[in-house]
Amino acid sequence: MRPTAGSRIALRDSRPGDTADITRIYAHWVRYGLASFELEPPDETEIARRRSALLAAGFPYLVAEDPAGAVVGYAYAGPYRSRPAYRFSCEDSIYLAPHATGAGVGRMLLRELIGRCEAIGQRLMVAIIGDGSAPSVRVHAALGFRHAGTLPAVGWKHARWVDTVLMVRPLGPGAQSAPDE
Repeated sequence: MRPTAGSRIALRDSRPGDTADITRIYAHWVRYGLASFELEPPDETEIARRRSALLAAGFPYLVAEDPAGAVVGYAYAGPYRSRPAYRFSCEDSIYLAPHATGAGVGRMLLRELIGRCEAIGQRLMVAIIGDGSAPSVRVHAALGFRHAGTLPAVGWKHARWVDTVLMVRPLGPGAQSAPDE
């Protein structure tokens, strides 16, 4: 069942029991989409490992549930890059069940993710959008992200070259002051 604007979608922290749903949602986009540049979907063990690593590093990992309690999307933040000078910049990832797209779930997840990342002292959120997906660009723009560039033909997937669009959004005071270290 497709969530609608009037549906009561609940956001919450992910739990280990969500791994199967997260794996299923992600596998769809790995197989059929361009949001992920992975070519083969990782299994549940790998998804659980990735989730645990992000949580251990203090990053948020959220799920969206429909009124029946089914996970219809998830979002998380993680380090933008691994080198220490990037430690105040994070990257967001949002994936929705195919039937949940276009219903505002992604916007809800991103809004919550932004707040959570501000709360942990992050100063910049980076969105790396595969194939410049118009819906993803619109959601990010609606929540204050601005276009920062395009990497043309940076990936090869589904027998074609794929661009990525980079968007950025300051968090909290952004670059207006030094971070608390």
